[in-house]
Order: sequence, then structure tokens, then C-alpha cells
Amino acid sequence: MIKVNLKENSIIIKGHANYDTYGNDIVCASVSCIVYTTINAILNFNKEAIKYKDQKDLMQINIFQNDDITQKLINNMVTLLEDLQKQYPKNIKISKGE
Repeated sequence: MIKVNLKENSIIIKGHANYDTYGNDIVCASVSCIVYTTINAILNFNKEAIKYKDQKDLMQINIFQNDDITQKLINNMVTLLEDLQKQYPKNIKISKGE
């Protein structure tokens, strides 16, 4: 299961969805697409707004500047992940502040 932990100034995404085999998992691919698109969009507007760490089965995003564009893009990312959670509740779980 992919676990997404939303905190005030960071987002931690870890695990594997286990919907299908590694490399063929549509839930993992969807999460990756959503997260990388958001990271790239934020960095295109403001390279100082976030920093991220990408390791196998772990992505950590630290938010340093919570400007309007960054907040809107993060909110959009969370909404898309929540929609994915509704479709695949056995494969992705989102928690806040834990």
C-alpha cells in the first residue's frame, strides 16, 4: 500500500501499491505521475519553494515557501491523490499530520 502523509510543511509518500507487479502497477504509475508533475510545476515557478528527496519507494517533499501558486498546485495534487484513493482504497491511503 502507498501511504501519503500530509503535514503542514512536508509530504511523505512511501510504499508500493501492490495493485500489480513492480513496473506494471497503474496505481503506482498514477501516483508518480501526479507527484512528479506537481513537483516540476512548482519548481518551474519558484525553485526555492520546495525541496524533494526521491528514493526507492519513498518521496519526501519539504515546503519552504507556501505562496499562492505553490499552495494551489499542492492542493491540486492532494485532490488527485484523494480521487485515486477513492478508486483504489486497498492500494493508497492518505493521512494528515501523523
